[in-house]
Amino acid sequence: MAANHGEKRVQEDGKNPLITPYKMGKFELSHRVVLAPLQRQRSWGNVPQPHAILYYSQRTTKGGLLITEATGVSDTAQGYPETPGIWTKEQVEAWKPIVDAVHAKGGIFFCQIWHVGRVSNTGFQPNGQAPISSSDRELTPQIRSNGIDVADFSPPRKLTTEEVPLVVNDFRLAARNAIEAGFDGVEIHGAHGYLIDQFLKDHVNDRTDQYGGSLENRCRFALEVVEAVVNEIGADRVGIRLSPFADDMESGDSNPKALGLHMVESLNKYGILYCHMVEPRMKTLGEITKCPHGLVPMRKAFNGTFISAGGYDKEDGNNALSENRTDLVAYGRWFLANPDLPKRFELNAPLNKYDRSTFYIPDPVVGYTDYPFLEEAAV
Repeated sequence: MAANHGEKRVQEDGKNPLITPYKMGKFELSHRVVLAPLQRQRSWGNVPQPHAILYYSQRTTKGGLLITEATGVSDTAQGYPETPGIWTKEQVEAWKPIVDAVHAKGGIFFCQIWHVGRVSNTGFQPNGQAPISSSDRELTPQIRSNGIDVADFSPPRKLTTEEVPLVVNDFRLAARNAIEAGFDGVEIHGAHGYLIDQFLKDHVNDRTDQYGGSLENRCRFALEVVEAVVNEIGADRVGIRLSPFADDMESGDSNPKALGLHMVESLNKYGILYCHMVEPRMKTLGEITKCPHGLVPMRKAFNGTFISAGGYDKEDGNNALSENRTDLVAYGRWFLANPDLPKRFELNAPLNKYDRSTFYIPDPVVGYTDYPFLEEAAV
């Protein structure tokens, strides 16, 4: 019922809330359509490539917020082919022209820093070692996002208590490197079953030290990462992505609402810029389960900017904004296929359809920078 009321208000006042300005800390956004972090697997040798300059600049508008694809914090952070990193000087230098291209068009650019944890195998790890995780629980083979290939994972090694601060430091150094590369800030990837999520969720975390057991202990690693990054680059440059309701990579939790609330309330102590949270619904392989109000308690509890993601279309996004359920809306697949998505939303123009089969192919053009702009589509 609430969603219908929101839709009615949007229609009655003629407004398109997605295309209205918003002040996020010191950043003046011209609209509320965010480029969600989208792994594209086109960074040869974990180094961002020149073709990413065009890809990100195509999706840049003056005052628009873009978040990079997940970017590894160390050589142990890898779990997928050709994903970028930001732990070496070479990687930092490779990111600079990409960041410069976004800034040249007036965009605001955040780097999502990431560690996959157990979502890996020995082939991706230095010296063929076991992937690290909160637990030694092995992940069963998973169907990859293309719906065809199967990913196999090696048995992980549980981090010792003494090793956890070393991984926290990897996130800190990655944040420092991101600022050196010119990014406006970083988004800490704490979602979708990757390392931070492996500590947060009780279906994975079986530790008996200060990083396991109680809700407070399971959140400790995530908050230590936040604190380290805030101390390194400033709270006004830090966001985090969380998915308490998701069970990606067998990372469910027995009480996701309590987990989400505890995290956002704890994050308030650090004064970070934004919390980017995934709805308890996801569109994957053509299927959708909707629960559009699941994030409302977290949105109300968090003091900073709140970004919502998870299968939104234009109508969903406008309703969420008009009902004050979020401040910004992140779009993934639709932004991938429509480099001028904010303009299309503004003009109520038709959208290009995305082609899932080209999401992760190594081609530097096909399915990457060849989606037409509105003017090109009209021709």
